[in-house]
Formats: sequence, structure tokens, C-alpha cells
Amino acid sequence: MSQDTRQRGARGSGRIASSAAPRGRRRSRLERLLGRHPVGLLLTAPYAVFVAAIFLYPIGFGVWMSFHDFFFTAPGVDVPTPFVGFDNYVTVLSDPDIRASFLHVAEFLVINVPLTVVISLLLATALNSVLHWRGFLRVSYYVPYVAASVAMVTVWMFMFNSTGIVNQILGPLAPDPSWLVSKAWAMPSIAIYVTWKQLGFFILLFLAALQNVPKELNEAAAMDGANRWQCFRTVTIPAVRPATTLVVLLAIITGANLFTEPYLLTGGGGPNGASTTPVFLLYQQGIQQGNPDVASAIGVLLVIAVLAITYVSRKVTERD
Repeated sequence: MSQDTRQRGARGSGRIASSAAPRGRRRSRLERLLGRHPVGLLLTAPYAVFVAAIFLYPIGFGVWMSFHDFFFTAPGVDVPTPFVGFDNYVTVLSDPDIRASFLHVAEFLVINVPLTVVISLLLATALNSVLHWRGFLRVSYYVPYVAASVAMVTVWMFMFNSTGIVNQILGPLAPDPSWLVSKAWAMPSIAIYVTWKQLGFFILLFLAALQNVPKELNEAAAMDGANRWQCFRTVTIPAVRPATTLVVLLAIITGANLFTEPYLLTGGGGPNGASTTPVFLLYQQGIQQGNPDVASAIGVLLVIAVLAITYVSRKVTERD
């Protein structure tokens, strides 16, 4: 190859390299902006629009309402909505019924979340080890979760009323007044009912996690002399920790939004307000009493409380 040819080749490769560099930089910028597979943005765009329309916009509008003197009007009627600062929050925090409703939800979560985690994990472990009737048993636990709440509440009220089967079995040990009309037992009864109703969903989450636990781990622990409880404590519980975190978070979020069960079981807040929840008062203030600004303040405080509790619970459940 002659020297002129090599020089032309070098100049050509230099032009190619110099033109490829800007294209590479442009491509890297596009990749940082759109990702390596931009078609993914196109596919997820409908759901992003759905989330923005159904969740983000109402949340933002609710926060705006909580800082203004807002009330519902007829369509097309333009009325002033002056900025009132934290007045709605002061109204909420100075109301003893609203403060009590947050305590009722805290009582519910203290009972419901541990029961949900422990019973779901134990039943999922048992179902994962059975050889016969596995499908039937899984469906049996899942039926209450998918069944209509009204039907399940009817069964529960039949069992726990003053002449129900539970009081007949307990006899003189049954509380007087009965479970759902007792101020002390109303919220614990609701917590146990919700635990039972939602158990099937959380069992499925733990079952999915248990399917990924290698059997060799339990076999190695058994060869080292560990009994079944030690295998469960040292192998199963650490292996399903991510699922446990998910179950705790979902149980807290659904429990904080408690509304249907107290409304159906105790008529909404009874007895003497012992089963009142923030969401129920939010419904009363916003829909029944026409105070959407105060209702929005309750909702914002509830969201902040749920975020704080879920953050702490996640740190605890993910701790080694």
C-alpha cells in the first residue's frame, strides 16, 4: 500500500470518527432522556395518563382545597375561594372526634397488621407443604377476599350478635353488651373481621415468595440438626422478608383507609363513636355536611400519617 493511500485512509477514518462522536453523544443524551428502549414509554403512556388523571390531579386538588375556603356549588357558578392558610388544619386538629378517629385507626392497625402477617405466613407455609387438596384449600382461603363485603358482613353479624353462635359457645364468658355494640370490643372485632376477610390475598403473596425458597436450604438446616421451628425461623422468615415488607405496607395502607367494614358492621361510628375512622369523618364532612375543605385537610393529614408509618415499618421489616 502506497503512502498516499495510507494518508487518505487515515483522513477518511478521522472524518468517520469525528462524525461518529457527535452521533454517539446525541445518542447517549437521547438514551438518558428516553432510555434504551423508547418504545416502553409509548406503551406505558396510557397508564401514566391514567395515574395522572385518577390519582395525581385529585391529590393536588385536595391539597389546594385544604388551604382554601372551598365549598361545592352548582355547575357554572363562580364563587370566590379565598386562601385561609392552615385554618382547616386547625379545625381538624382541634376536633376531639377527629383526633379520636386517628386513635381508632391506630388501634385497628396494632391488631390487624401483626395478625395478618403472622397468620398469613403460617397458613402459606402450611399450604406450601401439603400434598393433597392444595388447590381446594387455597381457593377456600381466597373466597372471603373476592366475595361481596355485604354478604360477608351479614355472616359476621349473624355469628357475633348477642344471640349469635359465638356467644352461645362462650356462654357466660361472652361480653355484655355484645361484640359490635360494645365500646371496648367494636374496633377489635372489626380488626379481626378484616384480617379474616383479606387473609386469602396475603396468603397468595407469601405462597409466591415461598415458591422461590430453595428446598436445599431447609434440607441443609435439617442435616445440621435444626428442628422444624428452627428451620422456619432461620430459613423461611429471612427468605420471605421482601414479601413480608410488601404485606405490612399493603395492610397498613388498606387499614388506614378503613370505611366499608365499620360502616356496615356498626352503622358508621358506633357505639358512641368507638369505630369512627378518619375516612368515615372525611365522608361525613365532605359529602354529608358540605365541608370539602375540612375533609381535604383530614385526607392530607391521613396521607402524611400513612407515609410516616409505612416508612418506619419498612425500615423495621427490612432490617437485618
